[in-house]
This record gives sequence, structure tokens and C-alpha cells, in this order.
Amino acid sequence: MSDKKIIAVVGATGAQGGGLVRAILAEPDGPFAVRALTRDTTSAKACSLADSGVDVVSVDVDDKASVRRALEGAYGAYLMTSYWEYFSAEREQAQARAMAAAARGAGVRHAIWSTLPDTRREIPVGTGRMPVLAGRYNVPHFDSKGEADRYFAEAAVPTTFLSTTFYFENFITQLPPARDENGKLFISLPMADSKLAGIAAEDIGRTAHGIFKRGEELVGRTIEIAGESLTGHEYAAQFSAMFAEEVEYRPMPLQAYRALGFPGVDDAANMFQYYVECSAAFTGARDVDHVRTLNPRLQDFATWLDLNRSAFEGLR
Repeated sequence: MSDKKIIAVVGATGAQGGGLVRAILAEPDGPFAVRALTRDTTSAKACSLADSGVDVVSVDVDDKASVRRALEGAYGAYLMTSYWEYFSAEREQAQARAMAAAARGAGVRHAIWSTLPDTRREIPVGTGRMPVLAGRYNVPHFDSKGEADRYFAEAAVPTTFLSTTFYFENFITQLPPARDENGKLFISLPMADSKLAGIAAEDIGRTAHGIFKRGEELVGRTIEIAGESLTGHEYAAQFSAMFAEEVEYRPMPLQAYRALGFPGVDDAANMFQYYVECSAAFTGARDVDHVRTLNPRLQDFATWLDLNRSAFEGLR
């Protein structure tokens, strides 16, 4: 029987969890085996994992008993939520409480909780600096996770808190380069001249793998991650190099961003305001050199862009 330590991964078919699954599988002689936890074991991604020999287990993160069953016998667990699927801080926190209780009950020896800072520590709600959302939040998808950190401490779960950031992939899906009516390429961010900390989604899972390998010395620690922090002008310069033509950075006024009207734009707009106003607390806390000690393959933006240049072919 294998003596490998089992790492149970919530969201194993998604961006974060999938990166961790692939990192574990890339080291067949490493210390870990993976148990992929997913809501739908019949999905194409889940079936692909099963076909490659991964133990794929159904889990309902709204149900503590389901999570407890999925974590039984696991040494470690990667625990995360999917706020943007349901836009509810209350549901996200209920899921975090269920996962914390299940990890405690199953005897998990090292959990990683994918989190974000509670912005209310720097910007108290009701001061008028930004709109109050859902009655008590600045940035619900940040504040909710930050508030949920305490559930793991209260349950005495040995936990490392992995504080994530803006995905480089958002330049493909949410904020891609565009051409204006004159054919000029440009990017827009509601960041003025402030730096935006970004990371390749794959590197979140790879860094989590490094944390599990480091083991108990990182229990109780918060690891703030980024691949690189650049200004809009610096991101544009990297795009210019890839396209071999100038790409301009055109800062987007925050109010113009708020007016875009997509689901969750109020949350996202407050997030960008927080990035700008609290850069020292957020971006300044992210030590890329330290992250690279956990994930030697950490990608800076230029590396990520080169690997993903096909996603931008239509703009050439």
C-alpha cells in the first residue's frame, strides 16, 4: 500500500485546485497523492482526472457531513470557495465554517485556506470612502474570506492562509487589450498609476504544493502571493513587446468602471479602489522572492504572456 500522504483538493477541476492537482501529479515520486474533490464527478474535467488514475470524490461544500466524508483519511486539504458563482458572503462563510469543522473532525494535519484580506481593517465601513455593500462589506468577496479565517483558528485546524490576488488570466477574460476606432491597441485598468499585483492561476496551486511540502513550519502563517506587481504602463509595455507594436495604457476612471454594469461590478470596483488606496497593505505585503522559494516555477507577467500569446492572436 502506498505510504504517500493524501492531499484532498476542493475545486480540483477549477483554476486554483486544478493547479495543485497538476503540481502533485507532476511529481510522481513526491510525498503526496491527490484526492480530487468536485461537485460534479461526471464533468469532462473530472472524468479526465479519473482516467489518469486520480481518486475523484464528490463533495457538497454546503454540507459539513459531505465535506467530512471527503476529507477522511487525508493528511492535507486545500480548501476554497467560489464566491463568483453565487454572489453571497453569507453562503461563502457558511461553506468556510463547514470546511473548518469537517477538517477538524477528519483530523486533517495541514489545511490551506484560500483567502483574501478583510479590507475593513484599512477602510472602516461607513466612513464614506467607498459604497457599503450587502449592509456591512466594502469588498464582499475579500471581506467574507478574511472574516472566515477565524473559523479555522476557532476549530483549531492546523492551517496556512494563502492570500491570493488578481489573476493574469483576467487580461484574457475580463480586461483584454482592445483596438480603438483608429486601430490603436490599448489596455485599461481602474488603477491610475498604482501597481496591480497579479499571478498566473496555475501558480496558486503550485505555491500551495510548495506550502504542503514545507509542512508544519507554515501552519498559522499567512502567505501573500503574487507573480509580479506592475503599473498599467508596465503591463502595457509587456503587451507591446509581445505584439511588436505599441500598446497604450489608458487609465479608466473608477466611476466609468462602476458604470460597466456586469454582475458584481460594485464588488469589483471597490476591490480596485482598495488596491489603489491600500497599496502598501496589499501589494506591498507580497514578497515575490519569498513566493519563489515555495514555487520555483513562479511566472512573472512576461513569462505568462509568452505562454498564453495564442489567446491574443485575434488582435494581431
